[in-house]
Amino acid sequence: MKLKFRALLAGTALVLATGAANAETLRLLTWGSYAPDEVVKMFEAEYPDIKVEVTFSNNEEMIAKLRATGGTGFDLAQPSHDRVYAAQLEYNIYKPLDLSKIDTEKMTPNLLEGVKANTTIEGEVYSVPHQWGTSGVMANMKLAPDVTGWADLCDEKYQGRTSMRLRRTILLGTAFGMGMDPFALYADPAAYQDMLDKVTEKLIACKSVIKTYWSGGDDLSAMMLSGEVVASETWDSTAFKLYGENPDIVFVPPATGALAWIDTFTIPRGGEADDAAYKWINFVLRPEITKLMSASTGAIAAVPNGIDLMPDDKKAAISAAFDQSDIDNLKFFANIPPGIEDMEGLALERIKAAN
Repeated sequence: MKLKFRALLAGTALVLATGAANAETLRLLTWGSYAPDEVVKMFEAEYPDIKVEVTFSNNEEMIAKLRATGGTGFDLAQPSHDRVYAAQLEYNIYKPLDLSKIDTEKMTPNLLEGVKANTTIEGEVYSVPHQWGTSGVMANMKLAPDVTGWADLCDEKYQGRTSMRLRRTILLGTAFGMGMDPFALYADPAAYQDMLDKVTEKLIACKSVIKTYWSGGDDLSAMMLSGEVVASETWDSTAFKLYGENPDIVFVPPATGALAWIDTFTIPRGGEADDAAYKWINFVLRPEITKLMSASTGAIAAVPNGIDLMPDDKKAAISAAFDQSDIDNLKFFANIPPGIEDMEGLALERIKAAN
């Protein structure tokens, strides 16, 4: 009997080991909060043959990681819609999507068509939309009631109480705040450099006003909730989260227009789990999963009833921030031509290094 029991245990262990060895790994390269633990566990419960491995990143890092590996190491990435076209042309890091494997009928039509148009190369589509939102300014309206846009972050009356992130968004937003349209200058590198020079000088002068440059949403949230910072450049999703804790903190669409982004689903060229990637895409499009995802991200799902699927506090935050004129005034990020990000990188380095 002991021998038989040992043999049974050995056989069971072999089956379990074989199952584990055959499990497929889906390697996600995505934004923080875009793969909440609850959603990952639900996905793995439905697909026990797939293990989800998550790496949190941002646009610049996604491109750098995939460029360094020739598009290998990850099976599904989530760059913003304007960061796919040039990266693919320059580095060939993605593969075309098989749209027949994606439940595109569940996506908001205009967002789907917009992303497809932005990421089509030689007739092949490289991305579809997942979540969308805007970048602009948030303010504690009790402490900074006059904030209306980008320029207020450099207003001396708020000296030592404003913040921003040293990324390309603040370059673009400041340009719009100064009366320029950076997207209209993309095709003219000389004109774009001239714009960058003016924006750089403005933001260097602004360093005496800025309290600090934030690098993550948690840092910014802590400063806003404590009152240490009263106004900052931000993603609207961060402001929406804070509104639930302090309704004085609201997202302020700049008078020149909030910058609108769409984060996508895009498959790296060296991805080894395409079927698992398509399963994940379709899984997170389900209404019950969309609710959990938007509660985590604070962003709006690219589905027709995306706002209705958000938690009540975030729906209230959107209503407090936007009216129809703000929606009509959105400035969607345009595709970045090759070379533009290098120019912007140098501008950001100049700002960072300036005394």
